[in-house]
Amino acid sequence: MAQVFIQPSYGTADARRYGAASLDQTVEFGEFADLLEPPDLARLTALHPGGRARFWGAKDKYDRRMDTVTTGDVVLLTGRKHVQAAAEVGHCFRNPGFARRLWTPDPGKCLFSNVYSLRHYRRVGLPYEEIWALPGFSAGDNFMGLRFLDEPKSAAVIGLLRS
Repeated sequence: MAQVFIQPSYGTADARRYGAASLDQTVEFGEFADLLEPPDLARLTALHPGGRARFWGAKDKYDRRMDTVTTGDVVLLTGRKHVQAAAEVGHCFRNPGFARRLWTPDPGKCLFSNVYSLRHYRRVGLPYEEIWALPGFSAGDNFMGLRFLDEPKSAAVIGLLRS
């Protein structure tokens, strides 16, 4: 079964700026080839044969958890009390240089070191209340920070997304 994780991505001004660069539109990742390790470029090309993909990331404090992310896992991208989008993970890799060039954070801002491409990205606009109604979730949870769901919660979320 696919692992599901929830990641804030539309709530803050910085997140919305990063999202405008890599969620609202696809990125031509060949323009970053000088920063990509050959196996990462090859995997991205295999998963996204058109040479373009959407991307998101996670800070280095999540390195250990991000090491468990594989192709086909599902991410819920949240903000403003909604699951704004859902997508399948393409390729996950660690590359702060790629992240810095892609998102150009302000000096001193925390930066993603983990980057992942997205497949089957779709805007969903799902109110948190619909997630809270699923077994195991709590009303009022605003899904702050990156969160990995256990198998029963993952199954419930995938079921909701398919309905």
